Amino acid sequence: MFIYDPIYISWRNHGHYPVKFYRVMSLQHYPLFPLSAHLLPGGNMALRIFEPRYIRMVKEVCANNSGFVVCMLDAQGDKNNNQHIHKIGTYAEVIDFELLEDGLLGIKVAGLSSVEVKDITTESDGLRVGKCHTMKSWQCDIPAEQISPMVERLHEIFERYPELHSLYAQPEFDNPYWVLMRWLELLPVDARQKQYFLAQQDCTALFNYLSALV
Repeated sequence: MFIYDPIYISWRNHGHYPVKFYRVMSLQHYPLFPLSAHLLPGGNMALRIFEPRYIRMVKEVCANNSGFVVCMLDAQGDKNNNQHIHKIGTYAEVIDFELLEDGLLGIKVAGLSSVEVKDITTESDGLRVGKCHTMKSWQCDIPAEQISPMVERLHEIFERYPELHSLYAQPEFDNPYWVLMRWLELLPVDARQKQYFLAQQDCTALFNYLSALV
């Protein structure tokens, strides 16, 4: 069952990410949503929203036709000083929502671009807000024959896990950047390693790393 509250009238489904990839302003303050699961540009994710601070966040970003930043957690960082949030996050917008059977709000979000998060502050209800600067997207010109093993394995993963496949109306298996981002989301490696790859100017480091694994 879907919720049709007037505050959500501005929600829109934009399809896959290139439609709005450059929409994010170069420098903005956005609410932060730290997660142990990872969302990267071009990716979709289903979330269950139950904490009051995040319910408020969802209402406000949708009313403002805006978004929030999904961040990676740093297990070694001091939470009291907001050092538990890695500096590279993903700006995301809500593309669908529903009321779940348990009464919680379920949303589907799309990751649009990588952002660098600075100057994190904490609001009265615990919601964190950061100054976010949009990062330049990777250069990723990889010949089809070189990335084909990764594409084939990613196909297999999508077929094996229908809940993952269901997040994408049109998976972009012919897009090297999209394929590498999905692999980086799924890799069972420390968030610090993923932050290293995201900080690079192109996809070479990640491609070489994955080539040794796949």
